[in-house]
Amino acid sequence: MNEKVDRIDKRLLRELQKDATLSQRELAERVGLSQNACWRRLKALNDTGVLTGSTARIAREKLGLNLVVFVMLRTRHHSAEWLQAFRSHVLTIPEVVDFHRIGGDYDYQLRVVTQDMATYDKVYQRLIEKVELDSVTSYFAMEAIAEDRPLPI
Repeated sequence: MNEKVDRIDKRLLRELQKDATLSQRELAERVGLSQNACWRRLKALNDTGVLTGSTARIAREKLGLNLVVFVMLRTRHHSAEWLQAFRSHVLTIPEVVDFHRIGGDYDYQLRVVTQDMATYDKVYQRLIEKVELDSVTSYFAMEAIAEDRPLPI
């Protein structure tokens, strides 16, 4: 880890990954700190950028978001200008929930979450409309065995 994070900080982070809705009192009790000490450590973790906010995990299926697609992209363009235009374009598509530049046979990997194949096709059409791509390969998830797992702290 680049930031100075000790074993108590790691315990705090593990507890927050399990349940970010814990009150400061509950969190302090779980890691064996006073509320003031817990607050100081949380503030330091926020100030150094180790903690970047808290979010809620949502059961996507309960909202009808039943299709997960891993989209592998290859391009012949690698200029800074093309990359900026591509990044900006992809980030306007809300169904793209993860976006990585990768090494290997492909240049980029996206994780798209949407309702169904017809909706994914609209995402695909939007994806290819503004930037030139060499190839787009889509892999459709059949089952989520493990999803949104905590970081191994």
